[in-house]
Amino acid sequence: MDELSVLAYELRLDVLDMIYGGKTGHIGGDFSVMEILTDLYFRQMNLSPENWGGKDRDRFVLSKGHSMESYYAVLARKGFLDIAEVKEKFSAFQSPYIGHPNNKLPGIEMNSGSLGHGLPVCVGMALAGKMDGENYRVYTVMGDGELAEGSVWEGVMSASQYRLDNLCAVVDLNGLQISGTTDEVMNHRNLRKRLESFGWNVEEAKGNVILSLDRAFDQARTVKGKPTAVIAHTTKGCGVSFMENQAGWHHRVPTEEEYRQARAELEEIIRQMKGGER
Repeated sequence: MDELSVLAYELRLDVLDMIYGGKTGHIGGDFSVMEILTDLYFRQMNLSPENWGGKDRDRFVLSKGHSMESYYAVLARKGFLDIAEVKEKFSAFQSPYIGHPNNKLPGIEMNSGSLGHGLPVCVGMALAGKMDGENYRVYTVMGDGELAEGSVWEGVMSASQYRLDNLCAVVDLNGLQISGTTDEVMNHRNLRKRLESFGWNVEEAKGNVILSLDRAFDQARTVKGKPTAVIAHTTKGCGVSFMENQAGWHHRVPTEEEYRQARAELEEIIRQMKGGER
């Protein structure tokens, strides 16, 4: 079993503690995006506390900023933050650990959460890298519901126009958003063809499988002259049986009983992974 697969489930435990303790959070999307963030931070990106602020570091923007709890967990394990402090102060009065990215904290490039802004800003970052002759790569993660924002498609057009092959945009395609399914609200059928029609290279991956993500990100690095979108097919609430594929868990805090059941299920998955049973 790949060590990052285990890590992703260990980080889900941190998220569960954070949301249960803070009495707020977007746990469904946190759990769908966890493997994506884990793979990016621990295998794909040249980004660490040691090179934070350096010109050659890779850039990352969590455009779906409501999945901040998973981002805190990853940043803490990477060494940017103290997880005990995050859990203690998450969403508390005057705490810096709020429910969306806050660039006053180390490791966070920009504030986000107003959907549709991450990709356009990353287009600017990638274009600046090209103009300055830098070799860094730029990554952003968007939600599928976020694709209803017009600014996303302005970014899609611009990235293609400027041939930004140093840009990789990931879509967390879990099929659900706060008000229901994406098919009902604003469907994304034929998303691959839509993006390709704008001049993008498109890779698809099982978004909750690290090795599948690895293949997509590795392929993206080989593409020249066009940006890459990785369509990551994920499961909202992945890892906890009663949360999976349930729009109601987009933004909800587990009860004490649900917290205990969720923790037990996640710990059992980790045990099976470490024992080679999964």
